[in-house]
Amino acid sequence: MTTFSVKTSGTVATTDITESVIQAVADNDIQDGAALIYCPHTTAGIFINEGADPDVVIDVEAFMKELVPRNRPYRHAEGNSPAHISSILTGNSAMVPISGGKLMLGRWQHVFLAEFDGPRNRQVYVQLLRS
Repeated sequence: MTTFSVKTSGTVATTDITESVIQAVADNDIQDGAALIYCPHTTAGIFINEGADPDVVIDVEAFMKELVPRNRPYRHAEGNSPAHISSILTGNSAMVPISGGKLMLGRWQHVFLAEFDGPRNRQVYVQLLRS
């Protein structure tokens, strides 16, 4: 398993981690199988979406802020209920097939870490599965 850290920059922030996942595949010389990308945090998530146009991520962040507002009367005393709920919505993992030593992402797809309670230093695990 490969582990890497991601330093996030804001309360709600999205970081493209595609190159780190590609490097994990290359470092382990896997030709065919899958990469499980997992975030072990309850206030962050992993998702795959368009990475070519940075406005897509800006739109996703803005929508998540609207969908899960910070100013509602949550019961969780720590004050970060919106981050927990947002993490549930994105999920904390993604699986990507590997063929010929390459991630089989779509033309515009990238892998992202979504921060909902930052800024923080997050860990990401990449478990490679050989076929």
